[in-house]
Amino acid sequence: MSTQMKANGANQPTKMNGQGKAEQGPVFTVHNIYLKDMSFEAPHSPQIFSDPWKPKMEFDLQTGSYPLSEEESVHEVAIHITLSIKLGEGKEEKVVALIEIHQAGAFTVKGFDEVTFKQVLATTCPTVLFPYAREAISNLATRGGFTQLIVPPINFDAMYAQHLEEEALKAKSETTSS
Repeated sequence: MSTQMKANGANQPTKMNGQGKAEQGPVFTVHNIYLKDMSFEAPHSPQIFSDPWKPKMEFDLQTGSYPLSEEESVHEVAIHITLSIKLGEGKEEKVVALIEIHQAGAFTVKGFDEVTFKQVLATTCPTVLFPYAREAISNLATRGGFTQLIVPPINFDAMYAQHLEEEALKAKSETTSS
């Protein structure tokens, strides 16, 4: 008995069991990637451009998802990044640039078990979105008169594993304190 993979008309994989009977397998589809919101502030320009350039960056990343169509298992996944660039030390420290990006996408995620489904929404989808957010951050900084910012890659799988570990420890501590 042979197994063949075919793409149906909607670019979704369909397994053929060798006897013409189609079985729908897990499906992951990227429908659209879009920028929901972006903001750039440079409160101390142009004076800041004459200061020595030794920036400190603070990076905050949040992810989230919600269903757009439960029937078709389409979900919006969004990453929200806030990047603060600061110069100076102590009382002299000041924010020279503040960049916020909300990058999002619409994804079909279906046919997965519950654990894998949650993992795809928390890791695979943000991994697809992150390069677009990095590019937007770099472009905004350059347009604001700053040197190009290289935002390092993020391992969403490691972040998710850490989140699961923290949740398990929290649950364990709650059951032992009860």
